[in-house]
Amino acid sequence: MLIFALLNNYLKMKIKHLPLLIFALFTVSVSAQTKKNKTVIGTTPAAVVTTSAELPRPKLVVGIVVDQMRWDYLYRYYSRYSNNGFKRLLNEGFTCENTQIDYIPTFTAPGHTCIYTGSVPAIHGIAGNDFIIQATGKSMYCTEDTTVQTVGSTSTAGKMSPRNLLVTTVTDELKLATNFRSKVIGIALKDRGGILPAGHTANAAYWFDDKTGNWITSTYYMKDLPQWVKEFNDQKMPETYLKQDWTALYPLNTYLQSSPDSNSYEGKFKGMNAPTLPVKTSAMYKNNLGLIRSTPYGNTLTLDLAVAAINGEQLGQHDVTDFLAVSFSSTDYIGHQFGVNAIETEDTYLRLDRDFATFFTYLDAKVGKGNYTVFLTADHGAAHNTAFLKDHGIPADVWDDAVVLKNLNQYLQDKYKAEKLVLSLTNYQVNLNYRDIRYLHLDESVLKQDCINFLEKDPAVAFAVDMKKIQAADIPDALRTRIINGYNAEHSGEVQIILKPAYFTGHGSGDSGPTGTTHGTWNPYDNHIPLVFMGWGVKHGSLIRETHMTDIAATVAALLHIQAPNGSIGQPISEVLKGGQ
Repeated sequence: MLIFALLNNYLKMKIKHLPLLIFALFTVSVSAQTKKNKTVIGTTPAAVVTTSAELPRPKLVVGIVVDQMRWDYLYRYYSRYSNNGFKRLLNEGFTCENTQIDYIPTFTAPGHTCIYTGSVPAIHGIAGNDFIIQATGKSMYCTEDTTVQTVGSTSTAGKMSPRNLLVTTVTDELKLATNFRSKVIGIALKDRGGILPAGHTANAAYWFDDKTGNWITSTYYMKDLPQWVKEFNDQKMPETYLKQDWTALYPLNTYLQSSPDSNSYEGKFKGMNAPTLPVKTSAMYKNNLGLIRSTPYGNTLTLDLAVAAINGEQLGQHDVTDFLAVSFSSTDYIGHQFGVNAIETEDTYLRLDRDFATFFTYLDAKVGKGNYTVFLTADHGAAHNTAFLKDHGIPADVWDDAVVLKNLNQYLQDKYKAEKLVLSLTNYQVNLNYRDIRYLHLDESVLKQDCINFLEKDPAVAFAVDMKKIQAADIPDALRTRIINGYNAEHSGEVQIILKPAYFTGHGSGDSGPTGTTHGTWNPYDNHIPLVFMGWGVKHGSLIRETHMTDIAATVAALLHIQAPNGSIGQPISEVLKGGQ
């Protein structure tokens, strides 16, 4: 009625008062709407905005990385998995069946970094587990930080931080989006597996100290361990597990890899006559608590700490989303020692499946089913043992990079009369000795071509490519893209070496022996990883089209309605997300 009265008055007014009347009408209308909405932001009628319901988000995100998990492990042992572990992820969640790594080399540190940043070594700077600082020739460990101290032990294992990481993680972006109210915790036996996913702004990252058997951290995060971590360490759980020995879950003759259990492809534990189960860890662990890394108990211990973190930090119990980043490292240690085709590897995944079933049931009770989101992926895969392949008629072999390096340097010495012009072949790259090269005024471009000419004569080498001339290289586009993405000018060598399929270095936990396996290449066995989402905001289904490791962080960011990490080149996998999330 008030508006009609004003209109009636207007008919009696002069036209020059029209602007004042319009303002009065707007004021009355906004005032009425304000009373209806009750909550108002702004102090003038023109600035009135109403609040909406709180943005829906999960209470907790749990990121799971299974170190060295090949994609096909989801299905290789499917018939023996329980209904509530890997099968629950597949049957309730959304699986991306063709997820590829976007770069080379495919190692633990760049893998964990890519998952959580959506970026590649060219941008995020983590060019390998170790890499050469090209300006100085110094070798750098990915999370090395001499400015911090160990917290929780007297060892030097805690002198680590994320400072070498040049970009943000999705966990960082969650902290930024909530004005640091969200809690972020990273956990892994490997320091790099806990630190890099947790990002720069994490409340904490924890990793395992072999010297004490404790979970530790660094002064980058805190000056003293929280009480809940101290109480967890006081339980001495590594000793408890190792006293149990590693025995098979099922009769040995029922395993897929049971013929034979003892063979020349697997690496045996020190003091054992053969690489077989059971492993008498109870008699082996004295003064060597790090032994737990190479048993399935390392994964169980990691999950125990994850549960303690949820309870101790009350993750998922706040008014904002929390994030727990957990990496399971024992699968990698066991894979390196025993290889793909081993009862020990199979048993490890069957045990991990049981652990996941227990963990998901715990999350249902603690956080509430449907209130949390889980994703599971891997940092890289693994190749079959080369001797195993050759024995079955498949071309494969070991590439002894130490011998190649020695011979390459001798070749260059004969020409230039200078020793050790190549520092290393780390990460399948030629790392030049720039200090001596520049002191001797050698032509770097000619020297690089000399290296390429030498390497291309190696029968194991498919391509040797000048990083600076990659666009002109006569190689498949898929390889070109991965090389470009993996090349960081400050941390990568000048020549990328691409070996023939099933040729690689580093067998048997880092040595050049014939046992076990390794990874690091572009091939599907290293490059094709599992990716499964489950829980809040996630559809049930599967996807065959190609997706990428760089898409994971972008998808999680879209799920949470936060900005993608600042170095991300990935795209959200829209098929995963429910409409409106």
